[in-house]
Amino acid sequence: MEKTYRPYEPDQLLLLPPALQDWLPEEHVVFFLSDVVDQLDLTAITSVYEQEQRGYPPYHPRMMVKLLLYGYATGVASSRRLAQRCQEDVAFRVLTANNIPDFRTISDFRKRHLAALEALFVQVLRCCQRAGLVQLGTVALDGTKVRANASKHKAMSYGRMQTEVARLEAEVQALLARAERTDAAEDARHGATRRGDELPAELARRTSRLQTIRTAMAALEADAQAAAPPPEQPRRGRPPKAPPGTPPPKAQRNFTDPDSRIMVDGDKAFIQAYNAQAAMAGRHPIIVACAVTNQASDAPHALPLVAAVRRNTCRRPRRVLADAGYWSETNVTALRAAKIEPLIAPGKVKHGPAPPPPRGRIPTTLSLRDRMRRTLTTKRGHALYARRKVLTEPVFGLIKRARGFRQFLLRGLSKVQGEWALICTGHNLLTLFRSGRWAPA
Repeated sequence: MEKTYRPYEPDQLLLLPPALQDWLPEEHVVFFLSDVVDQLDLTAITSVYEQEQRGYPPYHPRMMVKLLLYGYATGVASSRRLAQRCQEDVAFRVLTANNIPDFRTISDFRKRHLAALEALFVQVLRCCQRAGLVQLGTVALDGTKVRANASKHKAMSYGRMQTEVARLEAEVQALLARAERTDAAEDARHGATRRGDELPAELARRTSRLQTIRTAMAALEADAQAAAPPPEQPRRGRPPKAPPGTPPPKAQRNFTDPDSRIMVDGDKAFIQAYNAQAAMAGRHPIIVACAVTNQASDAPHALPLVAAVRRNTCRRPRRVLADAGYWSETNVTALRAAKIEPLIAPGKVKHGPAPPPPRGRIPTTLSLRDRMRRTLTTKRGHALYARRKVLTEPVFGLIKRARGFRQFLLRGLSKVQGEWALICTGHNLLTLFRSGRWAPA
């Protein structure tokens, strides 16, 4: 007896449901995201188009915002991939109402309105607050290194720049001399009708590279001048190897993305990257503040992150959890002065059962570091600090592993800050959706 199968007719004509909403189940995240964006204030974007009276009508800004937010929330950030999904993915077609913007339109919209898109982070955070997802009893800070849109092999140290400038200048002079000899020989052979001011292609490449290196050197020297102490404030400790205001020989600058820096990631590998910062709070971890810096150290960003939390939520957290990267006496003192309890590890803290708690009164001779270490060994301190990894690690795990965001698409510090805000906004939207607490107004 011949086996029977379900009907399979690739060329069969089908009548799709007349309503786009019927293409997906009612509980799909696309409908939730569309409802949320419909309630956001997009005046900063729409006002730009209302001032333009000429030209072909653009795609609706609200549709473009939905497309970008859904893309970042589902791990599709590339404008080319977004354009492809608008053609091939049912969820994207429902979200865009069968509009199919090309990748250049998507890319230009993101670049043109990046600042306004970054500001949507706070609006979405306020939606999470109204849903009761933001509890600021405990806030955890953490940072992760995200690759820049540049190769570390396109970076050069200041010492090598000096060597390269001398070598390229010598080569340029040699090529100019050779060009003059060639011109003289051609004039003698063909007459003086040739212009003689054309640069050989080899010379043009060297001069452009020389100019690029000189620009990078000037930027490094400007940074060193800005970081140099005033003459009336002598430096303590070992004298510097280079005079004040002079970049150290190992100071590097990338030619593709000059704002990015060489950093060490979680796998102890050297990468061209940015330091993406986030503050998380709530039982369902919500990102309540985010920032991007090109400083590898986390400590300088603790207080700005906490200040951003207060601005974004209009509330003050009761305590702040952070790992050893954020430790500094300045951070601890400032948080206590702001009536915020700091639980910042002064060194590496081992996970596992709590160590024996200290007994007796706290010695008055203990330093601030030792006092913090003692606090974290108490039952209360150990239990509270254990919440740090519960709040931070799932968030970065979802962003970098589940959604595959490991490299910025844009270049420049201000642009990657906007892109990181889009990523964090997408995370908060998905967290709000999964909580089941959203109710459209």
